[in-house]
Amino acid sequence: MPTSRLRRALPLALLPAVAALAVGCGSNDDGGGTATSAGGSGGAGSVNVVATTTVIGDLAREIGGDAVHVDQLLQPNSDPHDYEPRPQDVVAVSKASLVFESGDGLDHWIEDVKDQAAGNPTLVDLASALPVQRSGEDEEHDHAEGGDEAGHDHGDGGTDPHWWHDPTNVETAADEVRDALIRANPDGRAVYTRNAAAYVAKVRALDVGIRQCLGQVPAAQRKLVTDHDALGYFADHYGVTVVGAVIPSLTTQAQPSAGDVDALARVIRREGVRAVFPESGANRKLPQALAQETGVSAEYQLYGDALGPEGSGAETYLGMEAHNADAMVRGFTDGAKSCTIDGI
Repeated sequence: MPTSRLRRALPLALLPAVAALAVGCGSNDDGGGTATSAGGSGGAGSVNVVATTTVIGDLAREIGGDAVHVDQLLQPNSDPHDYEPRPQDVVAVSKASLVFESGDGLDHWIEDVKDQAAGNPTLVDLASALPVQRSGEDEEHDHAEGGDEAGHDHGDGGTDPHWWHDPTNVETAADEVRDALIRANPDGRAVYTRNAAAYVAKVRALDVGIRQCLGQVPAAQRKLVTDHDALGYFADHYGVTVVGAVIPSLTTQAQPSAGDVDALARVIRREGVRAVFPESGANRKLPQALAQETGVSAEYQLYGDALGPEGSGAETYLGMEAHNADAMVRGFTDGAKSCTIDGI
């Protein structure tokens, strides 16, 4: 992920004054990308909500439809792990009735933003609704066995925050978003209920499609090396072996040591890994260097923490997961196979 940030937030202690001045006056977005608005106009029959990440913003828009106005704080290809809140974010939260956060520490900064905002929006932690969550210390997905423990140091060993890569979790989150919107805006019940049901049907179709895609590849050949450990939920759900990660952590804030990289290179050679998968929006130098050293491909990028920009094919959750499945199939087969999921 980017090692430096071009824009720096004002200290949070200075933000309440900004929020107080802005509330009721409208937000003059400078195009810097703090908020993406979609859905209704925020008038009668609509509810104002804030979504922290691109994935959560997409979910809120899909379920809210015309009966919601969404301010999305992070933009495509943005890293939620190192995001620094800005005054515009406090303004958006100050105007909201609901704030949807991904949870599990991924967007921990939203609690500080809410504390500094005017008003008292309801904070909805979507991860807290999940029935089962992965721990960073769990090895429930099938890591390759061997002497080298490349890519298995998961940082602080906390809960894996990348829950949306298991579509059954997205079904649960969709129900949570629907129920929160109904509580905030009972007049929109019919819209939210209808939209949630339609969206869950699409997610289930996506799930079936991804299984069919990966079914083209023998299980022993589905060996995944990623930029950081963001695809564990995907691997658990679809029977993919996580061999390791260039950044051996659940967060992009960790830094791999030379020993980590050397160990991962040995595992790649030993296990017959065919591709290293860089992450969209991340610095590709290290994955590409590792791929060059080990003689494998680094051609096929994945979307781990954020959706892609307009036109990428990964600008929605459904598109992102379909893209990832296709990229994996291509990488696992040296480009010999690919897949397209109809209706996505």
